[in-house]
Amino acid sequence: MGYIIAMAGKGGTGKTTIAALIIRSIKEKKLGSILAIDADPNSNLGEVLGIEPGESVGKILDDISADPGSVPPGMPKDRFIEYRVQSAVAEGDGFDILSMGKPEGPGCYCYVNNVLRGVMIKLIKDYDYIVIDNEAGLEHLSRRTSRYADALIVVSDASSVGLKSARRINELAKQLKFEVKKSFLLVNRFNKNMEEGKVKESGLDYLGNLPLDPGIEEVSLKGEPIFNLRSEAPVFKALNSLGERIWKRN
Repeated sequence: MGYIIAMAGKGGTGKTTIAALIIRSIKEKKLGSILAIDADPNSNLGEVLGIEPGESVGKILDDISADPGSVPPGMPKDRFIEYRVQSAVAEGDGFDILSMGKPEGPGCYCYVNNVLRGVMIKLIKDYDYIVIDNEAGLEHLSRRTSRYADALIVVSDASSVGLKSARRINELAKQLKFEVKKSFLLVNRFNKNMEEGKVKESGLDYLGNLPLDPGIEEVSLKGEPIFNLRSEAPVFKALNSLGERIWKRN
């Protein structure tokens, strides 16, 4: 089984950018093969990484649920779903990416989601590292992928609202019965006014903080991939200093 790093956090905390930075760091350190999974319905991980994802899993499931007859004669439905999902994996430079797409439509998705979980478990085994960029609510991820992560990284800003949201995400992970080996709080765009008590209330292991870095905004405004950020950028250096706790296999 590959080493799974699942990202979560409320909108606007920089979660997707940090997921991309983790992917870049693992790639540059040559730690192994990488699968990036964009599990946020508002998909933009591919854009940050500079790659156009293939067909989304949501689109595949919509097609099959709406038209079961699209499965080729003589081919089991589970095998067809597996084939379509594998075909949707886009190859990047040093990593692959798969977009989960939007949540389910009005049809019945129980069967296809059950099959999908099995397909995802098999797919994950083919990679050394899997980085999943997820929305704040983890239900979408729970339905469609393995309910397991080696490291859950909840990204927050330094505000009281952000830290309360991080606590709720941690509680939700427990309610959904996610099996998580390590649960971290990572504070992005850190300032010295952060309340230490709120960090403890989150129930997460405090990983550390990342500074506000104008380089991130510059790359974003230009629509450039995260790989164009300078290697000596403060945010990238700070992430690398924390990295071993994130991706080190125990």
